[in-house]
Amino acid sequence: MQKNRKPDRRTIYTINIIKDSFLELIKHEPYNQLNVAKLCREAEITRSTFYLHFDNLTDVLNSVLDDALLFKDETNPSDNIDPSNLSIDLLRENESMLPACQRIADSSKYRKLLMDSNLSDYIIGRIVAHEKSRMVPSIQKRTGLSESDAELLFIYSIHGSFAINKRHHFVKNDSWYHELQLLNKFTGAGYNSLKN
Repeated sequence: MQKNRKPDRRTIYTINIIKDSFLELIKHEPYNQLNVAKLCREAEITRSTFYLHFDNLTDVLNSVLDDALLFKDETNPSDNIDPSNLSIDLLRENESMLPACQRIADSSKYRKLLMDSNLSDYIIGRIVAHEKSRMVPSIQKRTGLSESDAELLFIYSIHGSFAINKRHHFVKNDSWYHELQLLNKFTGAGYNSLKN
């Protein structure tokens, strides 16, 4: 995690250089082959400069993922919208109905990171932590399920959504929209069958 420092312009610049260099390295090699020395060379900084801002590579990864999740963060989808009845055109226009992993992938700089098989479970965990507080209550409201049951369905859907998006290399195309529409119908029917 970034250490507590006054966020002056130079500090912000250095942190951004580190994160951008991390993303550049990810384009060329998997996360498990990266290290602080490689990152420092890419960023053209010293190790001591790196450690002024981050404790380790995982801190950089977390910061990059947090940036990505906030990049296209949306408010809760309207409770009046039933995702199982959304047309492809409406899905294209309503980003809040898209899976979090697809909203992240709207920026091409994150796609290679999302495709790193060494990070899939970790990234899914970060998405779950980020989205849980807004999605679990939405599922509860829609189904009448307990919090723990709604959380189970949420985690299941995040894993499935990530797998489908990864299959498409996190690129939205007609095939992806078709599959998203189909999965929304499937999920919606399941939610509707669970209503008390």
